[in-house]
Amino acid sequence: MARALILIGGTRMGSGLLYLQAAQRRGLQPIALSDDPTRYDHFAAKEVETICVDTDDLDALIRECSRLRATYEIAGITGAADSFYATASKLCRHFDLPGPNPEAIEQCLDKYTQRQLLAASGVPMPAYRLAANAAEIKNSAAEIGLPVIVKPAVGHSSVGVRLCRTADEVVEHTSHLLGGGHIWRSSPRILVEEFAQGPYYTTEIMGNEVVAIGTGDFGCPPHFVCHEFTFPALLSDDEQERIVDVSLSCLRALGLGWGPTNIEFRWTMRGPVVIEVNPRLAGTPFPQLVHLAYGVDLITEHIKAAIGEEWDLRRRHSQTAAARHLIADRDGTLDWIDGHSQAAAVSGVAEVKFYVEPKTLIERKGDYRDCLGHVIAASSSLAETEATLQRAAGLVGWSIRPFPVIDKQNQTCSTSPPGLVKENG
Repeated sequence: MARALILIGGTRMGSGLLYLQAAQRRGLQPIALSDDPTRYDHFAAKEVETICVDTDDLDALIRECSRLRATYEIAGITGAADSFYATASKLCRHFDLPGPNPEAIEQCLDKYTQRQLLAASGVPMPAYRLAANAAEIKNSAAEIGLPVIVKPAVGHSSVGVRLCRTADEVVEHTSHLLGGGHIWRSSPRILVEEFAQGPYYTTEIMGNEVVAIGTGDFGCPPHFVCHEFTFPALLSDDEQERIVDVSLSCLRALGLGWGPTNIEFRWTMRGPVVIEVNPRLAGTPFPQLVHLAYGVDLITEHIKAAIGEEWDLRRRHSQTAAARHLIADRDGTLDWIDGHSQAAAVSGVAEVKFYVEPKTLIERKGDYRDCLGHVIAASSSLAETEATLQRAAGLVGWSIRPFPVIDKQNQTCSTSPPGLVKENG
């Protein structure tokens, strides 16, 4: 009987496909369960069995997995994204398979509960308040002091997250979140947080071991769209030790420590302040960067854990790896993409990937959905990697044709501004 790895849900930007390909390399039959396979990167992947099922219905998933057991030995079940990882952990418990504690995952995905648990353990964090309506949000912002971050208490990938520098911006973003601009899966609950200012760092953890520390750039506020990430981060021994110590404190406070965890920080005047703990492996391009920088394949090691095998986190080499996201600078229709092959041919470039295809409608949201693709490079030095990334990204271009503007008075359509736009990385 063939051994199978089941992946619940998927991702838009590459991690789901990487999981399925890694499963194939280990001799496992990958099976993807999702409510709409066409939305995800694993759709139509070679030799991957894809089954359409309601991923919000745990009973339906149990029935589907039980049906699959007649044909396969289910070696493991996992997920690559926040919204599916808690469900995957419940399935692991039901079928007595290796996996994280579902309760720990769920309480961590609720950012307010996560903050409370971290605060009770003395983990350094920004000041925060929970709010459910416009008046509470306004009062919370006044108590903490402007500027503040206003974001949903449950969510991912910076969706609905905004820096508000003034009281008017707080009101504006509140109206957006509560007035239909944000999709809520339950009653609205909003976090208002102190704006922690300083360099951004991230730790990639497997079990109780910090495997890598990286740094990143999110561009200009008020939104937080990731522009570039680099591994390893340039840190002193003391800075690295402090980040590792806080990371391990987070695991203890939240009951984590099985499989992967990703923790985001800002280095403020108080040192490393925890912005968010994600109880799963970070998405693309983090796994590729850690693999290029250290030779540690976190996706493969996660799969080993999920199927009950011993992982191996030994570093095979030391390089500097960096990724740059290609960001849409306007709304419209993506007409064409150019320079992919030329950029991929640059020495030191590991990957050039677009998440969208021509004729896609581009509507910027101020989060991960604004990313059109990425370029990844690696070399023996930071300077060389940055130069390679700059050169390769400069070869990539695309055209976004603005949406027509309707002149309501004359009932005519025009395109403004006119002409083609070529945006280089």
